[in-house]
Amino acid sequence: MEGATTPLRGLAGLAGLVILLQALPYSGLVSADYLPPASEMGRALWLLLAEDAFWTALGDTLTGWGLGLAIAVVTGVVGGIVIGSVPVLRAVTASTIEFLRPIPSVALIPVAVLLYGTDLRSKLLLVVYASFWQVLVQVLAGMQDVDPVADDTARSYRMGRWGRVRYVMWPTALPYVMTGVRLAATVALVLAITAELVIGSPGLGHLIAVAQTSGAVPRVYALVLVTGVLGVAINLVARAVERRALHWHQSIRREG
Repeated sequence: MEGATTPLRGLAGLAGLVILLQALPYSGLVSADYLPPASEMGRALWLLLAEDAFWTALGDTLTGWGLGLAIAVVTGVVGGIVIGSVPVLRAVTASTIEFLRPIPSVALIPVAVLLYGTDLRSKLLLVVYASFWQVLVQVLAGMQDVDPVADDTARSYRMGRWGRVRYVMWPTALPYVMTGVRLAATVALVLAITAELVIGSPGLGHLIAVAQTSGAVPRVYALVLVTGVLGVAINLVARAVERRALHWHQSIRREG
């Protein structure tokens, strides 16, 4: 019963938000010039969905997001396994990782523009840099969580490094990997849209910037709504993939 009422509560909250957005401009608390009614946002969204330019921009955003996320996941997983499985390498790289990881990706925007202009590669630079650390840190945490008794047992059976990685380290690290991928998926979308807004790379962020400069306020809110829905969809897909990959794990079985 509790699980069945959760979607209803979510819909009720969404309906309440729509009513609030519809009422605020008429209340005098907020000017309709800056916050149009929800009906105008919906009308702008409907017109937006009929434009070929919108679907092209959506494809550009998803392309930058998908390519950047794929590169970040592959390099983060491989790098995390290599660094985490070699104690000396982990000790040598620890300070470098802690120095580079906190650097905001938006600080690299001038570098990206100098190197690649408004090309797709500028967007990929920001997306990969931000997403990579989400994956790498989680993989390193997973590798550190490996049971030393299980690792020693694998060594006593003369299991090679690849065998220990595959049968001992990877099953332990996989929940951390999936958490890193889920976090990276959201961060990748944020940076993809940021690159489009600031740099002018093709995509939804660029459409938002154009709508804002032209004074099309309802269109701006409609595009923001699209990015929000896209973020929710990506998070739901990431959680579904995580549950699928970890169906054997006790956390997912307990959730079920």
